[in-house]
Amino acid sequence: MADEDDEIILSELSDEDLVAQMFDDLYDGLKEEIEEGVNILLERGWPPYKILTEALVGGMKIVGDDFRDGILFVPEVLLAAGAMKGGMGILKPLLAETGAPRMGKMVIGTVKGDIHDIGKNLVSMMMEGAGFEVVDLGINNPVEKYLEALAAEEADILGMSALLTTTMPYMKVVIDAMKEQGIRDDYIVLVGGAPLNEEFGRAIGADAYCRDAAVAVETAKQFVARKHNQMAGSA
Repeated sequence: MADEDDEIILSELSDEDLVAQMFDDLYDGLKEEIEEGVNILLERGWPPYKILTEALVGGMKIVGDDFRDGILFVPEVLLAAGAMKGGMGILKPLLAETGAPRMGKMVIGTVKGDIHDIGKNLVSMMMEGAGFEVVDLGINNPVEKYLEALAAEEADILGMSALLTTTMPYMKVVIDAMKEQGIRDDYIVLVGGAPLNEEFGRAIGADAYCRDAAVAVETAKQFVARKHNQMAGSA
């Protein structure tokens, strides 16, 4: 921590220095400082979407990269994501008013029979940090709940998590139900959890297995970009 004498006064920083400081504050999980930074940029006339992408998403990318590379660990990432949420709480209603573009929308939940949620929560927060809208269904989700949410939320991505070998197979139940309803190809299906691997993801018909939250974000970005390109190509 800085001494009282060299305490940084955010309002006195230039825009560029303020964004750089917000990167540091996000990295350190300082929620109040992030909220203050967001409010200062709004007062200076920054559009909400610019604050989201340049200050918050930009900062969380550094967190995500360091998490992927083993420099940061789950507790630090949860703190950073909590700080990000503070900033998002201010921006969300403003983004809704301005109709800002979004990366995509994800429905995520732990499968039926499984009550583990730390990994899922981390993915949710990292996805929000990357600019996605996330609908978190929580734990112990039956197939009907996933299907209802996908339809109601007009989602792009379904994320399923399992931490038990006994609940892993339920992911296939959900994907098979999507195939039966003829909606499987309408969604990007990402799966994750400690006992899973790429082979299992392929075997059950998921689009990708994501070993951690940082990989989930990168994978989601790639698939959404590909989907948008395909739609543009067929338009």
